[in-house]
Amino acid sequence: MPTSLINCKINLGLNIIRKRADGYHDLQTVFYPTEAFTDHLSVEPIAEDFDFVCRSAEDIGPSADNLCVKAFRLLQRDYGIHGARLVLDKQIPTGAGLGGGSADAAFTLKLLAQHFGLQIDNAVLKEYAAQLGSDVPFFVDNLPAYAQGRGEIISPVDVDLSSYHIMVVKPEVSVSTREAYAHVRPHESDVNFAEVVCHVPVHEWKNYLFNDFEDSVFELYPQLADIKQKFYKDGAVYAAMSGSGSAVFGLFPK
Repeated sequence: MPTSLINCKINLGLNIIRKRADGYHDLQTVFYPTEAFTDHLSVEPIAEDFDFVCRSAEDIGPSADNLCVKAFRLLQRDYGIHGARLVLDKQIPTGAGLGGGSADAAFTLKLLAQHFGLQIDNAVLKEYAAQLGSDVPFFVDNLPAYAQGRGEIISPVDVDLSSYHIMVVKPEVSVSTREAYAHVRPHESDVNFAEVVCHVPVHEWKNYLFNDFEDSVFELYPQLADIKQKFYKDGAVYAAMSGSGSAVFGLFPK
């Protein structure tokens, strides 16, 4: 029975550049994969067409809206797959800016391709992933990446944080993506985040990187700002809110 351990991501800075005519926003960010929180996914054969089981302490909404289900239906449409039960053990919190739903979708595509022996390379998997969400393609390669556009234009970056301990705190509050974008103030920055993470020492990142969501989200949820300051007080070399929140992470020397 094929299984996958699904990691989440953090954003090493997030600049919302402008709102586009299509309602989305242009941005720049650096995605970095981390196993601070993980989900577990398995697929098993069944006689019926398809079944989806999600074990989660949170209410994640109707199964039909789950990205794992949508990922299955995409491949079923083009490859005629059937007879599978997906079982998702969900630990990555929702409304956290950690990309848990996007990670689940990408790993579902990869796991189903393995289970059914579909000859799909990563380039094609990313095309399917892009139909499920802006940052889903990142989790196909699952390597540090510089993201532009809506987050779907990704290119690899040479950054390695293995010498740091990544601590992620997700308080009880959650921030919806819609809520975060409703209050953000877009602006174009002269700072290229890819250049910073590749060429600037990590202990200097706080002088160059920023998350545009922090100003408005911290005003609504001051406890998130408190967590960030606590990280710095306790010795973090860099700390920030991930994505649109509400998870906050700190990088600590091991």
